[in-house]
Amino acid sequence: MSRVYNFSAGPSCLPEEVLQECAAEMLDYQGSGQSVMEMSHRSKVYKPIIEHAEAQVRKLMKVPDNYKVLFLQGGGSTQFAMVAQNLAIKTGKAAYIQTGVWAKKAAAEAKHLGVAVDIIASSEDKNYSYIPKVEKISGDYDYAYICFNNTIMGTHYEYIPDTGNIPLVADISSCVLSEELDVSKFGLLFAGAQKNLAPAGVTLVIIREDLITDSPRAGTPTMSIYKTHADNGSMYNTPPCYTIYVLGKVLDWIERKGGVEAIHALNVAKADLLYNYLDSSPAYRATAEKGSRSLMNVPFLTKEDDPDKAKAINDKFVKEAAAAGLVNLAGHRLVGGMRASIYNAMPIEGVKALIAFMEKFAKENLQ
Repeated sequence: MSRVYNFSAGPSCLPEEVLQECAAEMLDYQGSGQSVMEMSHRSKVYKPIIEHAEAQVRKLMKVPDNYKVLFLQGGGSTQFAMVAQNLAIKTGKAAYIQTGVWAKKAAAEAKHLGVAVDIIASSEDKNYSYIPKVEKISGDYDYAYICFNNTIMGTHYEYIPDTGNIPLVADISSCVLSEELDVSKFGLLFAGAQKNLAPAGVTLVIIREDLITDSPRAGTPTMSIYKTHADNGSMYNTPPCYTIYVLGKVLDWIERKGGVEAIHALNVAKADLLYNYLDSSPAYRATAEKGSRSLMNVPFLTKEDDPDKAKAINDKFVKEAAAAGLVNLAGHRLVGGMRASIYNAMPIEGVKALIAFMEKFAKENLQ
């Protein structure tokens, strides 16, 4: 069976080179006679794997020396709680900018843990189709929180809010390593791996050392304390060994491609192709507003006003696209239509193939 172009929002496509390397080493990693899947995380053969992954994160993201790099479990959703448990410890107040489902869930989790959450801005009034402009955040907040790229809604911050001395926390799950980011402007960054880094199973956390406390909010479990993991090199318990191994290989692939700057240039080229087509098409339209559009996730609709007809057309589009080797294009129910996730590993040929299919489908069904 030939490979398809996988536009899934996550878990998403991985670089073929990486998959081939992993396949070649599946039964015997570097002469050890065992798979990384089955070796002890305490073994001498595994230690260089996790050390290499951390070193590559630091190199490619230019992580300052006063930040810890952690490989945790529980996905981004667990970070919604850990951020609140570890950072909301002085005033117990936090500022959230609500730009979609994940920022909304993060704020709800903080409230559930007793944090006084202020929603200082929201784009809910337009179904989260834009990023509110909040250039300055001030107040006695323990932290400010943003979701830098909104996977479902296809929006992205074109700026970094100025928070002064307030630590800025950002969920970068769906845009990590897709663009250069000044880590020093954030107190904490986190990213679930399953979009741009690796298969699902590991969450990357980059946290400034002064935010690592041994006195989190009362009742915080040991496993939810950043210090637990920082003091033990992300191996307080058994880490997701194989996923970290794949992550290291994906980072090596990014480096071979020219690093984050080169990857970003390719991502811009891919997104420009698709957005330019959508903006000029009489048959389709992008849902995210200009100035807030994601390079990674592109939701779009057909220009059919009747809801029943639109659903039928969308279902047909997704089915016929899959038959043509373009899979996982169904949009999220909160937006509808279709969504093309064009992460780092999606080649530009995939975007060109999608546009060619869209043009053909429009001529046959939308004229």
